[in-house]
Amino acid sequence: MRIIEVGPRDGLQNEALPVPTELKRQFIADLAVAGLKEIEVTSFVSPKWVPQLADAAEVLADLPDGVLASVLVPNQKGLERALALGVRRIALFTAASDGFTLKNINMTVDESLAEFERVMAAFRKAVPDGWVRGYVSTIVECPVSGPVAPKKVASVSERLLAMGCDEVALGETLGVAVPRQVKDVIAAVAHLSKERVAWHFHDTRGTAIANVAVCLEAGYTAFDASAAGLGGCPYAKGAGGNLATEDLIYFLEQNGIKTGVDPVRLAQASLPVLQHLGRAPFAKAQLASLAE
Repeated sequence: MRIIEVGPRDGLQNEALPVPTELKRQFIADLAVAGLKEIEVTSFVSPKWVPQLADAAEVLADLPDGVLASVLVPNQKGLERALALGVRRIALFTAASDGFTLKNINMTVDESLAEFERVMAAFRKAVPDGWVRGYVSTIVECPVSGPVAPKKVASVSERLLAMGCDEVALGETLGVAVPRQVKDVIAAVAHLSKERVAWHFHDTRGTAIANVAVCLEAGYTAFDASAAGLGGCPYAKGAGGNLATEDLIYFLEQNGIKTGVDPVRLAQASLPVLQHLGRAPFAKAQLASLAE
């Protein structure tokens, strides 16, 4: 089972109050101590658009040993900044909906994929043994265009894998999906290797764990999550948080799936960040662990 922790990037990128670099570094270190090995630590998007992650270089300068750290790169310029710092694992971001990509990165889906082919070629030339993830957002519904056809999700995923992505992460951006809809997406991507597909659920309406259960039953073993449920989508009204890593760990462990993650250390890892943001813990399994 792979748990990809996205809190330091996806969890913090939309906060109105920026988190100091040293606090981010401690957050990442504490997540690693808790047992999380794959962590998306920052993004090389323009500081003008995401000032919360303007300190990407500083964050990367002091990472814990043993962590498989990845960064989001939006374009060629972002890749150049990442490569200059020795980055070996990157993530690219598109969607299954033109409405969403136009709103988010000012490109159609096709335009984003054309850009990513150039980014991919440059990355593979610079880091032949590097690792690339391709995000596919809005796999069920788009905040701009409405319902998304599962076959569109499959098509974009196929194209990302064909251009050289090691895996695709299928993102349920709005947190509106229920298992029936997720099963439709699973059916559409069933021909893709399960080892090359990860799932990224938001918990806006409390259905994320139910959707994880459906994916587990289908044989998938990679899931994104964010400590304390931090994060959300700035272009999706009301999409108020990622699946909490604490809730995911509890669910997996109670189902007999060992994760190697210490739930108490995990519950504590985000507390300094939450305190800085002036926010109390709210993830259910986190609250339970803190109360023990």
